Amino acid sequence: MGKPDIIYEDNDIIVCYKPAGIATQTRCIGQQDMESFIRNYRAAKNEPPYVGIVHRLDQPVEGVMVFAKNQKAAASLSRQIKEHTTEKYYRAASRGQGVSGADKKEDTHDPAWHTLTDYISFDKRTNTSKITSEKDRLAKKAVLQYRVISVTPDRDSSKNECIRTEFDIKLITGRHHQIRLQLAHIGYPLIGDTKYGKPASNNSGTGSKSGRTGGGVREQLALCSYKIVFDHPATGERMTFELP
Repeated sequence: MGKPDIIYEDNDIIVCYKPAGIATQTRCIGQQDMESFIRNYRAAKNEPPYVGIVHRLDQPVEGVMVFAKNQKAAASLSRQIKEHTTEKYYRAASRGQGVSGADKKEDTHDPAWHTLTDYISFDKRTNTSKITSEKDRLAKKAVLQYRVISVTPDRDSSKNECIRTEFDIKLITGRHHQIRLQLAHIGYPLIGDTKYGKPASNNSGTGSKSGRTGGGVREQLALCSYKIVFDHPATGERMTFELP
């Protein structure tokens, strides 16, 4: 498990890298989370320990996050997220073949953006979501855009015939487990996904900040929030933060 990093800070916001395996916020005593990391970081500088959580990343997901340092900044960022004026981009990888099961040719990719629109229902009891229909009163509309950026033989897999497909994703809505569920639904369960993936997706390997895999007991979920774009809550400047 990596350590959180401060990427940028001013009087209103803190932008951080969240490693996979660390929760955004938790009630478990003794378990590290991003909220306590930032609270302790601010306290060490004799600053008010306020932490405004305006969006979240699932515990197994790594990536860039923004936190507010005061209530006014939190209100502005929360409003932007609600109005979908922020931009959140992800990288994801799968060993799926798509719903058609058609073979993919090596070194091909589709640069065009495609849109997935589904209705997702969340089961709090099992902490899982499922794709249902618009007629489901409990379902919420889920929209994302994706494009295929690479299709290659998966050298990290024990099966030579496995194909690795990497995606660039722009998240439009922020539903529970949305990216994982929607990609699995079209035949591309993410590598390392034990909730919505297949057993074949969970063999040896481990992930990293770049999304690459190597030796290990179990693979990290191949999902990284690599870029976030928003308006600064005080100045209005359009700001972009992207992981290397």
